[in-house]
Amino acid sequence: MANNAQNGRPKRAIVLSGGGARGAYEAGVLQFILDDLPRRKGVEPRFEIICGTSVGAIHAAFVAATADQEHGRGPRLVKIWEDLHVDEIFRFSPRDLISIPRKLFGVRKVAQQLREGRRPDRLFGLLDTGPLEQLVLDAIPWPGIRRNLDSGHVEAVCIAATQLATGRAVVFVEQKDRALPPWANQDNIRMQGIRLAPVHALASAAIPLLFPAVRVGSRYYADGGMRLNTPLAPAVRLGASRVLVIGLSHGVPPTVSEALAQQRTAGFGNPMFLFGKVLNALMLSPVDADLARMHFINDIISNGEIAFGDDFLETLNAVGVERGGRPIQRIEDMVIRPSRDLGVMAGELIADKASQLELGAFLKMFIRGSGVGGEFKEADLLSYLLFDAAFTIPLAELGYADAMAKEEDLARFFDDDADLDPRSQP
Repeated sequence: MANNAQNGRPKRAIVLSGGGARGAYEAGVLQFILDDLPRRKGVEPRFEIICGTSVGAIHAAFVAATADQEHGRGPRLVKIWEDLHVDEIFRFSPRDLISIPRKLFGVRKVAQQLREGRRPDRLFGLLDTGPLEQLVLDAIPWPGIRRNLDSGHVEAVCIAATQLATGRAVVFVEQKDRALPPWANQDNIRMQGIRLAPVHALASAAIPLLFPAVRVGSRYYADGGMRLNTPLAPAVRLGASRVLVIGLSHGVPPTVSEALAQQRTAGFGNPMFLFGKVLNALMLSPVDADLARMHFINDIISNGEIAFGDDFLETLNAVGVERGGRPIQRIEDMVIRPSRDLGVMAGELIADKASQLELGAFLKMFIRGSGVGGEFKEADLLSYLLFDAAFTIPLAELGYADAMAKEEDLARFFDDDADLDPRSQP
């Protein structure tokens, strides 16, 4: 299977998903890829295109800003997660609970400001985002993104967010040259060339209701996971020929046992349990659909070459580009997903160690309302919110172990001459 990237070399992209506290798993995967894979396999883990949403946007900025560093990137990223304490991320006291009605009634004041043409930097949100904002500022050497773009270590960095006014997915893209290909804004995704800053990552990670929406320019944005949780499309539009996707949802087999289905249905009487399952479905399905479309296009190319000759793709693209479309190419992919259900891991933690955890007023209230630790052993919604070392350290360890289990596949991913598609092997 030939690659169609420039200079005969694959153009590699990494796509980092959103998932709140589940992002610790992503950090563990990155630690193995960035630091241990080169030592064990002698490969250079280079990505020309780096895309992320929500917590994945924060990781994408970190990977891009440190792309010129050879050692220690992964451990530094994991250390951030190891030092997290939920009461520092979610500052929420009993006094804050009492003040919720005042915050809700304060909406009128904000509405008046907007009618008068004033644009506050943040809109609504029950929780103080100061600690998260400081973490994003301190953990990422932001000038490194521009430096690595100028030096050629990275070609493009993408951060996805959701524009509140239109409901569209907007992808903030920084490249050495701001010019985007003419097909970049097709469909319901708008790609905007920009100089990336902490505000873009914070906008991408603004969980609705919990964290306030963030103003970028004159527009307001919220969590990119609402529309583009795993931003595969921007990587494809920018010409990636190999894509590594790190997912944050446990793969669901085609058939789930009837007993498990019955057990979960019984839990739907609890709204938070149900919302967690809905959130999982929203996070999981889009990337699976994107990958399926990509595989379908690969099959069309392969079948066309068999039926019409080796110049099939070149001929097809000549016609397509002449008619204003974007050229297509065969794209190889690799996906790393949690080998365990992260919702179950969160539920087990609460069931076994809730009394030992310093969860703070907000999560204690949340757990009481969700029934976690009692009859429910799955805590999907909580797994997105449990920003605490008691949960994030095991997740990072799981991510590292899952990446190590795919060591040979990862080595092939970074080998220019290797073929990732097993169907093409003799």
